[in-house]
Amino acid sequence: MPAVLRALQGGLESMYRVETDLDVCDFLVGGEERDALHTERTPREQLFIKPEQDGLQLGLFVDERTLENLAMRDPRRRLDQHNLQDFLLAVEGVSHFVYLVHRARQDRPVSAAELELQAEVDKYLVALLVSWNQSGGPPADLRARLFTRVTFAGDLSREERERYELANSAADEYAASLEQRFVRSHAIDDMLGEVRRFYRKGLAEKLDHISQLAA
Repeated sequence: MPAVLRALQGGLESMYRVETDLDVCDFLVGGEERDALHTERTPREQLFIKPEQDGLQLGLFVDERTLENLAMRDPRRRLDQHNLQDFLLAVEGVSHFVYLVHRARQDRPVSAAELELQAEVDKYLVALLVSWNQSGGPPADLRARLFTRVTFAGDLSREERERYELANSAADEYAASLEQRFVRSHAIDDMLGEVRRFYRKGLAEKLDHISQLAA
């Protein structure tokens, strides 16, 4: 299973032209390890961050059933309804890991909302590009499946729910602008230039950028 996670990490780093010099699989946390941390919530994907004097201690949990399904139904060969949700979950976890390490290497702070927004954008972009490569075109309902036909966990706090709703809404608007400006015309290189610039913005800059695009 590490092959898929490593491929996702390599794809994200290549797309954004960043280098973490780390292997995400070295930071995977199993179910028993997570249980020992006594976390308040136990979602299917979870990034653990512990500040230390000389840096950060990181751990990434991805649900075992998700990993098993991706091992049996490798999305690099075929991405479809049988593995899409698990694929997106894996993308989210790897996105969190890469983005946090990239920001830490630059000594830049990053908020939970910023991590979630970038992960939502990453899920759209990676699924778009993988589907495009496999079928010759993007799936017509991808944005709706990612951002419209969604439900939020019932055990979220008010703050967490507001954060997820913000990330979902902003990513939907940004994906819509990418479709209008680049996807419909198959201008992939131009789209990659845009998303690389977006990646390097802070949360306030990203939200302002999305707002300007929607105006």
